[in-house]
Amino acid sequence: MSSTESPGARILPMVPPVRPADVGAGEKVRTESLPGLSLTVRSRPPAREGLPPALCVHGLGGSSLNWSALMGALAGRVDSEALDLPGFGDSPPPDDGDYSITGQARTVIRFLDAGDRGPVHLVGNSMGGSIAVRVAALRPDLVRTLTLISPALPELRPQRSALPTGLLAVPGAARLFVRMTSGWSIEQRTRAVLALNYGDPSRVAPEVFAAAVAEQERRAHLPYFWDAMARSARGIVDSYTLSGQHSLWRQAERVLAPTLLVYGMRDQLVSHRMALRAARTFRDARLLSLVDSGHVSMMEYPDEVARAFTDLLGEDDGSGAARG
Repeated sequence: MSSTESPGARILPMVPPVRPADVGAGEKVRTESLPGLSLTVRSRPPAREGLPPALCVHGLGGSSLNWSALMGALAGRVDSEALDLPGFGDSPPPDDGDYSITGQARTVIRFLDAGDRGPVHLVGNSMGGSIAVRVAALRPDLVRTLTLISPALPELRPQRSALPTGLLAVPGAARLFVRMTSGWSIEQRTRAVLALNYGDPSRVAPEVFAAAVAEQERRAHLPYFWDAMARSARGIVDSYTLSGQHSLWRQAERVLAPTLLVYGMRDQLVSHRMALRAARTFRDARLLSLVDSGHVSMMEYPDEVARAFTDLLGEDDGSGAARG
């Protein structure tokens, strides 16, 4: 499928971040170069040699930093890596300006093929969940298990609280939002983001909030950030309109890998009512519902997600099928 952008769409130059993102204790960050792409990859060395590989894919506006807590909790079970998708985190925009779900899935596939790390335990959150579904459907040889945390699968009636995010897809909306919030401080922007994504923002530790403020400040200096946000939001909306074999729900039916679904019951962006539909759609699914969690369960409740993920690994026999 072609890019969601028109042939005349403006492609911003590949401008490196003004200041690199934080590298947590025990983590490493490297750059992987592919034709037309430069990807930043965050990793946590495994507790011992021989652990199976895992790859984490973040959501709209996120970065590989979103996975630090979960990667730490899983250090004894998998060899974890997390991507900064093109245009997010420390990865510059793609040369072709393609931010569609298919384009991002192609990026993940190219990364896995180039590193010869598959099959991996593939983990995705929100938009990253949509990307992971497409990867698992198109290239089952690359995916050993699939974990989806509040995946952005098409909803006929999205929650009202999710509509402003969807409106970013409207041409000019991102620029208007920037103008409307020009008087906001970095702290105000950060609190608004946390309020939308967390089930209970008051539980955010001071050091986590400080890191989030620093990340928001860093993004404010990236000349391409809002362009990447708008195009990616458009890519999500476009993926919701696809039918037939390109439909995300149809592709979910084709996924062969054992699948863990994680939904927060206080999620303002992906309705928990989609959890049962997802559990019925994937061939080999198990569902974890977290009562107090919002949209980013791997950040709010990493230990609970890690336990469910570990149970999934315990069921996996290494061949892509689960033991009954």
